[in-house]
Amino acid sequence: MRERLSQFCALAFLAIFFSGCTTVTEMVEANMPIRETGRSSIVISLRAQEAYLYRGKVLVASSRISSGREGYRTPTGRFRVIRKDIDHASSIYGDYVDASGEVVKANVDRRRHRKPRGARYVGAPMPFYLEFTPSYGLHQGYLPGEPASHGCIRLPYWKARQFYQIARLGTPVVVKP
Repeated sequence: MRERLSQFCALAFLAIFFSGCTTVTEMVEANMPIRETGRSSIVISLRAQEAYLYRGKVLVASSRISSGREGYRTPTGRFRVIRKDIDHASSIYGDYVDASGEVVKANVDRRRHRKPRGARYVGAPMPFYLEFTPSYGLHQGYLPGEPASHGCIRLPYWKARQFYQIARLGTPVVVKP
């Protein structure tokens, strides 16, 4: 108990010291114990570029996001988590690499870009993947401050991890415009 308290104090000090540092703040918030109980649910606001995690009717976490860009819009509606994969990789978007692992062609869409001779496909990493409708989910990824994905919901590392740990198969996901 004493060790846990000292860890919390150290994290709190770091959060205050680096209050302008979003990553540290997210790390501290995501590792705070959640006392609320009840079924989890997730609400996504595409307009606000925010995700909200609830336990029962209590908001336990929120996060900035990056949703689908023009031409790759994130579907709206009511869904449920249908699959969880802690170290998922895209089956469509990624890179072609040679035998030594060097990238031959980056940022490819397997459906549109032919594989160069002798290359193999490596899917883009999508850690902490929570699939809510076929081929769409929440996962850790780059957040440029605007919609930029191929339709998935990207979250910062610590928040993606927190949502992943709390959500279960069947967790409701509501995606609002």
